Amino acid sequence: MVGAAPPDNPNSPHVSVLIDPLIKAVSPVSGTWLDGTFGAGGYTRRLFEAGAGKVIGVDRDPSALALAAPLLEEYGDRLKLVQGKFSELDQHAGEPLDGIVLDLGVSSMQLDQAERGFSFLREGPLDMRMSDQGPSAADLVNSASADELADILYHYGEERASRRIARAIVAVRPFENTLQLAEAVASCLPRPRPGQIHPATRSFQAIRIAVNDEFGELIAGLQAAERALKPGGKLAVVTFHSLEDRVVKRFLQARSGSMARTNRYAPEAEEQVAQFKLISRKAIGPSDEEIAANPRARSAKLRAAIRTDAPITPLDRTAMGLPGPKDWWKETP
Repeated sequence: MVGAAPPDNPNSPHVSVLIDPLIKAVSPVSGTWLDGTFGAGGYTRRLFEAGAGKVIGVDRDPSALALAAPLLEEYGDRLKLVQGKFSELDQHAGEPLDGIVLDLGVSSMQLDQAERGFSFLREGPLDMRMSDQGPSAADLVNSASADELADILYHYGEERASRRIARAIVAVRPFENTLQLAEAVASCLPRPRPGQIHPATRSFQAIRIAVNDEFGELIAGLQAAERALKPGGKLAVVTFHSLEDRVVKRFLQARSGSMARTNRYAPEAEEQVAQFKLISRKAIGPSDEEIAANPRARSAKLRAAIRTDAPITPLDRTAMGLPGPKDWWKETP
């Protein structure tokens, strides 16, 4: 049996996934890198160990940056920390970058903190915000219409029973904590068999994505990376579910000139300049050994590419696979 991988930080149980394949894919590592999802600092540490001269760590979660004391003590002014969104990473960087790493989704330490409201297994307030700003999960589930909720659950969680669940939420709200919501969702679905996921898994994922506008952030972050990277700079993105991976895949396909035509009878489009060169045409997954040591890695995928010297051209966001509804919060009081 393979032993469990060590946590990124002694004060956090979080373990970075695909970290060895990522470092291998972007090697050699040198110059200034940006870790756009700093978390517990696992990728940042490995970037330093691999040869980075400076790392800019960005996270929208202030509690993540509070754990950075050991890295700051070890690397001093070679590490710059910024509380902010990775969708604005080019502004946070303030200089051309040699590489960018993004590790998407929610971290183990966020799930384990009941007061953050991410977990359907622990009672806590319905929050789910990566930062401490903007509408919360409670604002969403207690005010959105049944149709809005159903769209969110279907598009962001791929939940087939989205309309049934949405009607149940509207019927019994308001909700005050995570377990109340999890119970309402579970009441609509069959009892899971051994080995199946919790009935509320997809719904909680969808609500979290909507609360944090994660897909809007992702598209904006990929565009910001394109602006920030030097020619020859490297971009590595780790995703944890098919919706995230679809967006990253289509972005890199479009920007590397490898996006297939959807209509074979359509006239050939003008040849597009490529802003990225793919490091690997297929996503890189975890090894059996990594999955055994860290089950969270099971669904992870890594995609990586190198920035060319081609100028930036307009991006067709509709071709990026960006799913579902948006801007629900603009109507929230």
